[in-house]
Amino acid sequence: MSGTAGPRRTTAEERGNVRYGPPAPQPGLPVLPELTAVLARAAGRATPEPPGGGDAVREAACGFWARRGLPTRPEDVASGPGAPGLLLALLGAYGGDVLLPRPCPAWWTPQIRLLGRRAYHVPTPAECGGVPDPYALLETVRRVRAEGGDPRVLLLSVADDPTATVPPPEMLREACEAAESAGLFVVSDESWRDTVHRPYETLVLSPAEMLPDRAAVLVDLSGSLLPAGWPAAVVRFPGTARGTWLRARTLDVLTATGALVAGPVAGAAAHALDEPDAVGERAYAAAALHGAVATAAHHELLVAGAFARPPQAGRHLYADLTPLRAGLARHGVGDAMELEDWLGARLGAPTPGGQRFADSPDALRVRLSTGPLLGAGPGERLASLNARHPLELPHVQASLDRLRSVLAELAD
Repeated sequence: MSGTAGPRRTTAEERGNVRYGPPAPQPGLPVLPELTAVLARAAGRATPEPPGGGDAVREAACGFWARRGLPTRPEDVASGPGAPGLLLALLGAYGGDVLLPRPCPAWWTPQIRLLGRRAYHVPTPAECGGVPDPYALLETVRRVRAEGGDPRVLLLSVADDPTATVPPPEMLREACEAAESAGLFVVSDESWRDTVHRPYETLVLSPAEMLPDRAAVLVDLSGSLLPAGWPAAVVRFPGTARGTWLRARTLDVLTATGALVAGPVAGAAAHALDEPDAVGERAYAAAALHGAVATAAHHELLVAGAFARPPQAGRHLYADLTPLRAGLARHGVGDAMELEDWLGARLGAPTPGGQRFADSPDALRVRLSTGPLLGAGPGERLASLNARHPLELPHVQASLDRLRSVLAELAD
């Protein structure tokens, strides 16, 4: 395999186009048999869900949120075929420009631009991603309004892609207080909330607990409950007159765009949201497995001299290879786009660069997924899930050895 970065791609080929955006990190595990059985039993259903979802899904979502300290009424819930379509409908219904943390999930900014709105990225605190620095947020809002902009919404996450961090409660509270003082409505993407690696050590709060009248909560079920191929998501609106208005307008957009959940998928979604033992145990075990592998990969990065925040949630980590710039330059790598190509080819797995997440292209940052480190196929990955000590399995060790070897190529 060549040690150079290879030929440059053109913008028309791959760089910057929405259709080439990286997918969310996948668990890499076989579908839970219980969910497959539920979907199979509903396969004869030919009709989709009504706009916003049927009773079963919305009631199951109420139970899901109640178990997390957010009492919810079915009339304050809507479902859609995945978080992107649901977020697009919600932002289209609310109106105004949107503020986001930098970095942020790769799919957020295209949603806003597709609506013809402006997206303003705000730096995150040094300790975590997912939320903006409160002082930077207030300054950005002041500047945007002075320039004639119309910021109305703050989009954030309490368990973050790409940084794999969870904002400490005090930082989330400060960001929410800043949003409230600036008159912003908060949309909290909590899709990764239940992928926290150590749930008994990491406290995850929701803006809806702090701003009950000014926050909506979005959950993509592919985060921890359903496979990505069964798209379904739910959103919780404030239980206020304005929340009722926003839900009604969101349903109008879902209806106009035909963004309806498939009938069989709705049955599986309702079952997963009820969190029977098998579903809950799989989610917990998968989060613990990815946490163990992410911690091991984080160690390899630090030993090699790279930077990365300790991963707390998700199936990924966000690595800053800027300290290894000299070694990367020997391989023809000078920016995040070239790093994406070179590192992905060396590891044999997608490693999207920081430019995908609204980060600076000059910063040598990438998101590394832990799914490919679990093994080469469903059998090996299921063995990793069931192992008492997955890091001792030969195929997991081989994956980590490969990462270590690639990083060693960059040593001075």
